[in-house]
Amino acid sequence: MNKPSTNKNIALLSASQAVVGSQTALMMSVGALVGISLAPDPSLATVPITSMVVGTAITAAPATFLIHKLGRKNAFMLGTSLSIFAGLIAATGIFLSSFIIFCIALAFGGASAAFGQQYRFAAADSVPEEKKGSAISWVLAGGVIAGFVGPALARWGRELFVGAEYAGSFLALSGIALLGIVILSQTKLAKPHEEHEKTSKTPFLKVLRSPDIFIPMISGIVTYSLMTFIMVAAPLAMVVVCGHSKDAATTAVQWHIISMFAPSFFTAFIIAKIGARAMTGVGLALILGSVLIALNGISISHFNFAMILLGIGWNFGFIGSTALLSQGYRPQDAMRVQALNEQLIFGTMAVASIGSGVLLQTIGWQAINIFAIPVITATLALLAFGDWYDRRVSS
Repeated sequence: MNKPSTNKNIALLSASQAVVGSQTALMMSVGALVGISLAPDPSLATVPITSMVVGTAITAAPATFLIHKLGRKNAFMLGTSLSIFAGLIAATGIFLSSFIIFCIALAFGGASAAFGQQYRFAAADSVPEEKKGSAISWVLAGGVIAGFVGPALARWGRELFVGAEYAGSFLALSGIALLGIVILSQTKLAKPHEEHEKTSKTPFLKVLRSPDIFIPMISGIVTYSLMTFIMVAAPLAMVVVCGHSKDAATTAVQWHIISMFAPSFFTAFIIAKIGARAMTGVGLALILGSVLIALNGISISHFNFAMILLGIGWNFGFIGSTALLSQGYRPQDAMRVQALNEQLIFGTMAVASIGSGVLLQTIGWQAINIFAIPVITATLALLAFGDWYDRRVSS
């Protein structure tokens, strides 16, 4: 694929990321708040967001399979079309005050996000190894727009229909999904590694035993699941536990989402300077910093700063892990590695999401943050082992 075509595709994928990210931003901003108004028990408030994550986890492997069979363009358009149904079903659930229907809607949204998560691999696989980090960063940069659009939809549609808070927000989401399909229709994406389809594959257990595979998988899982674990609980902690307003909670999530994606404009430069593994470690250290701020107070400022640092830490850790993983497998092994990676990440996220709501109700906001500390420490130690291993092999 020539350079102009590659650059165009990366730009279009970045725009598509903005669409998918807007959906995720909206659901993350208000999913638990709508959930607590519809759920039969307050401890189930995060179940809708968990449904979204479960939808992503269940669809992760099938999405990867469809991408390799139908081609990226067709599969990505199919995935975005699921967002249309998600918005319509969510609005219906709110109108009918049905907790179950609302959860089903967010599961559709999660299924759509599973296809969107593959945008970064589409970008990474289209460029030489030394440019993979840059391609991933530019695609994820589309999430900056999502950080403004998703919460804006939440505020705009919150009171649009009397007695159906946020129904208008989800109806607007369906319209944005239509725009996403139009954007994706303009891409020209090659079939994943089609030139390697007939090349013999490495035995999968041998692939998984490689530190170049399992370490970035684990760091990616930890980065994403901890971000979910803390962020899902934050709006509920602000409104229900600390007595802050819903708008303050939405604003905190908005800054978090912007912080998740804004660093993408310069993370490629950081990867080039210090390497993907070191950047992953920095990301985890920033998440640790977020935890320490959250433990230091419960004012709106504490929440805002903690959410911003959590977002930046996710960006560094997730992009670093993805770049590290994409360098570790051979092209003919891509589909199996990518499918397993997505399945593990979002399966763990589902557990983190439901656990977040339950633990918030039982042991509190501070305990949730304390829980993250040993997990981060262990993952940093694993990254250090990976660095030692690579140095030993290369020496």
